[in-house]
Amino acid sequence: MNIYTIVILTALIAQFALGLIANLLNLRALRPELPEEFVGVYDAEAYRRSQEYTRVNTMFGFTTSTFQLLLALGFWFAGGFNYLDNIVRGWELGTILAGLAYIGIVWLAQVIIFIPFSMYRTFVIEERFGFNRTSIGTFIGDQLKGILLGLLIGAPAVAGVMYVFDVAGPMAWLYGWGAAAVFTLLLQLIIPTWIMPLFMKFQPLENTELKERLMIYSQKVNFPLTNIFVIDGSRRSSKANAFFTGIGRNRRIALYDTLIEGYTIPELEAVVAHEVGHYKLRHIVKGIVVSILHTGVFFMLLSVMIDNRGLFDAFFMEQISIHAGLIFFMMLVAPLEMLLGIAMNRISCRHEFEADHYAATTTGSSQIMIDALKKLSRASLTNLTPHPLLVFLDYNHPPMVERIQALRAIRL
Repeated sequence: MNIYTIVILTALIAQFALGLIANLLNLRALRPELPEEFVGVYDAEAYRRSQEYTRVNTMFGFTTSTFQLLLALGFWFAGGFNYLDNIVRGWELGTILAGLAYIGIVWLAQVIIFIPFSMYRTFVIEERFGFNRTSIGTFIGDQLKGILLGLLIGAPAVAGVMYVFDVAGPMAWLYGWGAAAVFTLLLQLIIPTWIMPLFMKFQPLENTELKERLMIYSQKVNFPLTNIFVIDGSRRSSKANAFFTGIGRNRRIALYDTLIEGYTIPELEAVVAHEVGHYKLRHIVKGIVVSILHTGVFFMLLSVMIDNRGLFDAFFMEQISIHAGLIFFMMLVAPLEMLLGIAMNRISCRHEFEADHYAATTTGSSQIMIDALKKLSRASLTNLTPHPLLVFLDYNHPPMVERIQALRAIRL
């Protein structure tokens, strides 16, 4: 057992243990008393169901993460990585095709193995709490589309990385970083118009009164609101949502039909104002920049470790290869990625506060945004008393009570 084995094994177990502790603390943080802010929003039954929803999801998450850890360790220490490598090498496909086959098999096996977990979450847990509206046909279609997109988008990207590291020598990480940056920007252009419509039906907003209200608001804040769509979220879930996506002419705001059905026009204006705030405050651009910088660091570290003999020995590999090196490196840097994820979540939470502030100040009301958040919380059975450790580790949105308190503190 060399140093790489110790580091990766310790990181996997520590990450699992930290998540377990955070979730157990979160369960202990559940309180029978409804927070004062939500009196009149939740009745006793709704509040009980929200806590039960938290408990059920927590136990399911624990089961899933335990299985995932045991599966990874079992495959690792049974010599599965080397066994698969020898099989693929026997096909004599060449460096790139062999690498794609190796990574593709690992990825596809993981996807297929965890489909039953996804089905249980959708058709048992979400169904039990009245959220699920996904048919078996839609579920299967989504899975097949996801796999197909993974092949069409992921395969060329992975092939490009392997090719660069195979032929470019010491500057491979720099060329790879540049290509990845272009790829990231390209995805921002094609996701809203080509990929998301494969899963959701986008239709132009037809509610005349709402559309007029939003157009007046967009003129007020000098935001060209030409791409606002309604999507058929009700085909999969009763939960409501809204989001901003894309850059340039491809940017669009999308409102779930479930959101439009359950909220007043002033509340919908506040929700749209929140999404406009993300654009106006350059949160989208900042996220892209951070992602590109992160990719650069990833490629630089990868160039150092991709042919490290000690790393391959940790996984009982007979031969060094770029494709296996990519997988092992991602496991090696998992602790760093977790820390980066925590930092990104903190930035995301700050952006949510800023977008809430923007919505309140540009619409002239904090209370309307508060009312919308309360409705969203009740409709989603949100945990109103999350433990700070879980919030720190996992939350990319602030707890609902904190968002409302911040909105109340705004002086208009």
